[in-house]
Amino acid sequence: MERIADAALLVSGGVDTHGLTHAAAVVDRVGRVLGSEEFAASANGYKALLAWMRRFGALVKVGVEGTGSSGAGLARYLAAEGVEVVEVIRPNRQTRRRRGKSDPVDAVAAAMAALNGEASGTPKAKDGPVESLRALQVARRGALKASAQAANQLRDLLLTGPEQLRAKLGPLPTDQRVALAARFRPGELTDPGEATKAALAAIARRYQQLQAEIAQLDAALELLVRAAAPPAFLAKQGVGPRVAATLLTTLGDNPKRLGSEASFAALCGASPLDPSSGKQRRHRLNPGGDRQANSALWRIALTRMSHDPRTKAYVARRTAQGQDDQGDHPLPQALHRPRALQDARRRTQTAGRRRSFRPPSDSSRASSPPHSARSNRRGVCPAHRRAKEGAVDRDNSRNTAGAPDSATKDEASRPEQPLSGPPSSRPNQQVGVRKPPQNEPRTLPPREGTRLRT
Repeated sequence: MERIADAALLVSGGVDTHGLTHAAAVVDRVGRVLGSEEFAASANGYKALLAWMRRFGALVKVGVEGTGSSGAGLARYLAAEGVEVVEVIRPNRQTRRRRGKSDPVDAVAAAMAALNGEASGTPKAKDGPVESLRALQVARRGALKASAQAANQLRDLLLTGPEQLRAKLGPLPTDQRVALAARFRPGELTDPGEATKAALAAIARRYQQLQAEIAQLDAALELLVRAAAPPAFLAKQGVGPRVAATLLTTLGDNPKRLGSEASFAALCGASPLDPSSGKQRRHRLNPGGDRQANSALWRIALTRMSHDPRTKAYVARRTAQGQDDQGDHPLPQALHRPRALQDARRRTQTAGRRRSFRPPSDSSRASSPPHSARSNRRGVCPAHRRAKEGAVDRDNSRNTAGAPDSATKDEASRPEQPLSGPPSSRPNQQVGVRKPPQNEPRTLPPREGTRLRT
């Protein structure tokens, strides 16, 4: 039977890892902080950290931040010493704002996450062939990036180089351009043309070296994949060496840390999320997870949708099921852009077209009246513009010299409306004012209490 004295000896630890130092903290079973200390990020520091934690009692588990980066060495050491290690994510931002941010505070938060079960993920072991695959993939990605940069530099130098080099190397594809530029033997470098040849030759040789390095890394990766991956996995359609290497790197050397297919789908960002609320019942795509593994799964699915008969039948059946039931199936969502995103993008494009302004051409400006051009610039709709043009035409026809005299007499016989009172109470200030002839200047009677300008 477990006694209270024995239960008090069980402790949990937490570590906030950094490049040079690690901050550690220890809590008991009820969450009381027993101590915090800082240790060096080295082999001796790892040993001292573990000995310090064990002084407080029986160490149950240790929560470590950054097991894939600065805490990888400490996680390997603790696992080798038989300590249960759990991976701790970054603390909640709301908690950081409320309690502050420091290394001891983060270490205590990591210990509490390991104690209450919030941190339960097992980190990668990183002690087998999968870790070798990851290291070689890093080198291959760097070589690919540098190779693309070299090819772009070669093209840009030709764009600004002498005309003879442009005519000679410009029409060629990249491989032939590199092979020809690598054989250049430049002369005096004071000549810009010869200096450009020297630069082209150096970049072309660098490109060739990088391509040879990529081929060597591909061969090594293929050997490691065949040694680490099950043969049945590599025999599936759509799974090549690069896709298999990406998925194996995501799993790690201890794939049993993932308890089910659902956990693997969540790790790859392929599990649908449930944002249902109230009467709405729907799912959306998962934007998290390992995006490289998600891309590998996408390549497998796309290849099988084109070449595998079973996958073709499955896609047709699920698509038809989603169209008949009008339900929320993950497969149609993955194949088509969500409707809400399409509507938002359409609204954004429409608003952009409304805000955009294209100045009228000279021909349209010359053929249209000035007020029409101004209306176009101000964004007046065509119906309003036509109504305004019709009102202007009616006013012009009334002000012509051949207007009937009876209309003028009727206007003159009307009594003038008083102009007193606030402007908002006067519906039309010009009622009763005779319109002047076409060539006569137009004047209005002054308001009461105002001065006339001379």
